[in-house]
Amino acid sequence: MSGNSAEAKAVEKKPRLTTSAMIASIASEGQRVKAAPFGKALVEYAADRPEIVGLTADLAKYTDLHLFAQAYPERFYQMGMAEQLLMGAAGGMAKEGLVPFATTYAVFGTRRAYDFIHQVIAEEGLNVKICCALPGLTTGYGPSHQATEDLAMMRGVPGLTIVDPCDALDIEQAVPQIAAHKGPVYMRLLRGQVPLVLDEYGYEFELGKAKLLRDGNEVLVISSGLMTMRALEAAETLQADGVGVAVLHCPTIKPLDELTILEAVRYKSRLVVVAENHSVIGGLGEAIAGTLLRHRVQPARFEFAGLPDAFLDAGALPTLHDRYGISREALAQRIRGWLG
Repeated sequence: MSGNSAEAKAVEKKPRLTTSAMIASIASEGQRVKAAPFGKALVEYAADRPEIVGLTADLAKYTDLHLFAQAYPERFYQMGMAEQLLMGAAGGMAKEGLVPFATTYAVFGTRRAYDFIHQVIAEEGLNVKICCALPGLTTGYGPSHQATEDLAMMRGVPGLTIVDPCDALDIEQAVPQIAAHKGPVYMRLLRGQVPLVLDEYGYEFELGKAKLLRDGNEVLVISSGLMTMRALEAAETLQADGVGVAVLHCPTIKPLDELTILEAVRYKSRLVVVAENHSVIGGLGEAIAGTLLRHRVQPARFEFAGLPDAFLDAGALPTLHDRYGISREALAQRIRGWLG
């Protein structure tokens, strides 16, 4: 395959879609956004920490790592379209005492480099931070670029911490915490113009902790990533119908904050919905279902609001989000249906 960047692969796969469709913002029209929160937070954190280095597989611009490259060119490494080399090099640098942040697209970082993450990084507990853009259904391209199974793959890697931030605030606060955490981390990355929503709820990111953003008597939505934003939006929509929706945000998928989840489910007779930008196979929903079963906590009802176990279509993101039930209105309608 020819081409000088990973985008060339996508153009060959789906020539009728533009690059702008591929990296389209998930923000709604008029929604507050912050530009490149990951890149800016990493630049700030690394200012007096020379051990922080940045690596990418020809995708600095499309993971916002280009800001780090501009600020610290001597600490930036362009590995080319070679994701296995990216992970292997990051592991080698970590052995020398550096703290590598390795960025690429989630499909390339997980599917292509899985064995290198497993054997080179995780088996030795190396201090590598893998930050991958285009998680789940956040690209207009089809299955070649839709990382709808990345959490299932990464959850199976022993000792790997997994983070799925919701918005710009979540990302900004997560960067220094995953950097300070000793051991490998996989973080799903929202890039470009990233929505800003959690500041309205007095939220602060804590690695390993879930946070209740709002309460409600009829429904409890447990969510991660951009689906927390969708859950908050759906809760506002359903409030007009007289339906109270609580939203529990779980930015850390592994280790899961089981205590907070169990307490939220145990004492109220309400519909529990797990909303995630991921296949219903192997992600947050199944992690929570297993937790409830092991601790013998029985919700009144339990439903998954995730992506189907299927290869998804290509197209415009708003259309796809409606089609697969993860837009604001689609999620609200699914909850209405489950309530009967």
